[in-house]
Amino acid sequence: MDPALQTMIDNLKKNTGVSLDEWMERVRKKAFPRFSDGVKWLKEEHGLGHGYANMIVSMARQAAEPDSSEDEQIAAQYVGKEHFRPIYDQLHQAIVAFGDDVEVAPKKANVSYRRKKQFALLTPATKTRFEIGLNVKGQPDQGVLRAITKKNAMCSHQIDLATVEDITPEVMDWLRKSYDLAG
Repeated sequence: MDPALQTMIDNLKKNTGVSLDEWMERVRKKAFPRFSDGVKWLKEEHGLGHGYANMIVSMARQAAEPDSSEDEQIAAQYVGKEHFRPIYDQLHQAIVAFGDDVEVAPKKANVSYRRKKQFALLTPATKTRFEIGLNVKGQPDQGVLRAITKKNAMCSHQIDLATVEDITPEVMDWLRKSYDLAG
């Protein structure tokens, strides 16, 4: 298990008086239709921080669907797009090294990275394009960075990659800036 996750689990009972298993059971009994509903309930009704709430709901869902682990979700994203997996692996490793407050949330089609709010979204979009979504509002298009014009987009900007060699210092600087802005 990831050491940061284990520390959160260890501190959960100490900080709340309730164990992870008890929190997960409470979430399962509520049977929230959406992930975000469970997180919101834990934050608003029980005063938990986003990190704890996200972890509890995520682990409750994993326990309910044991064959849908995060690793399997990520692997499924790269079926037919295996050539993009090294891009994801390199970016993931760099992003989680930004700080111990990085929350990783694999979804069906992408992986979201959060602090207090989402700052990056890694998506093998097509067979020829890997997308990095970033939240760096107010930045003009420059270098590899492009503003997203779709309404209700989860990110304000995007960087497109095709190979691992496209992960330049400029790309890493934008990821770091987005991380810093999310804190």
